[in-house]
Amino acid sequence: MEKLRSNKTGTPAAVPGKEARTALAVVVPTLQEAANVGPVLDRIRASLDPLGLSYELIVVDDDSRDGTESIVRGISAHDARVQLLVRRGDRGLAGAITDGWQRSQAEVLGVIDADLQHPPELLPRLWEKIQAGCDLAVASRYAEPGSMRSWNPLRRLVSQLGVWLAQPLQRQTIQVKDPLSGFFLVRRRCLDGLQLQRHGFKLLLEILVRGNIRSVAEVPFVFGTRQGGESKASLGTGLHYFYLLGRLWRKKRNH
Repeated sequence: MEKLRSNKTGTPAAVPGKEARTALAVVVPTLQEAANVGPVLDRIRASLDPLGLSYELIVVDDDSRDGTESIVRGISAHDARVQLLVRRGDRGLAGAITDGWQRSQAEVLGVIDADLQHPPELLPRLWEKIQAGCDLAVASRYAEPGSMRSWNPLRRLVSQLGVWLAQPLQRQTIQVKDPLSGFFLVRRRCLDGLQLQRHGFKLLLEILVRGNIRSVAEVPFVFGTRQGGESKASLGTGLHYFYLLGRLWRKKRNH
């Protein structure tokens, strides 16, 4: 499958000539997640099917070559709501998410990790918040009684430091306890005109700072342990985050 290119603005643009057919599109970014991608797709579908809404699941794989592609194609052959985008020669979580969103016309866009640390069973509660009128629904590790008990103390400290550094960037009227969450739903219209970053890992923070967000709900959850595969966190992850902070501060000063 060809790599989906960004439009000029980098926003999740409409596909020409295609009418909106789905209420919700959830992107599942993968990089060497063959051990997890089947179970996570099964659990997402089991969580969303009882809601009776039209949805699609878009797996965006960064050319893993570990069997992820064949697993997703096998599932897609029996369920057309499951789609696959393989990006060749391009990597990065933020870019994977925005490329997946561009592939859909859904009114509500979402993202969930493939490693099962984000419980798919939380999706109905996030959808409930959107249906209640919120622009953004965030699965929060820090909203009570959310927890990261499975994390070692050092990783928890680093995460909390990242959240602390992000707080001054947030609007006074919208203060989210977990602005670095990678599990959330957002209304497409809130991203109109935005040129979102294609590198890095913390897309939610940019959406909170620059998006047309008027209301947010946080749904607490207990952060799980990785079920298979290896963590993608690295020194580069941290460096990208500091780059994003600098970029957002510059944009904020210019407005």
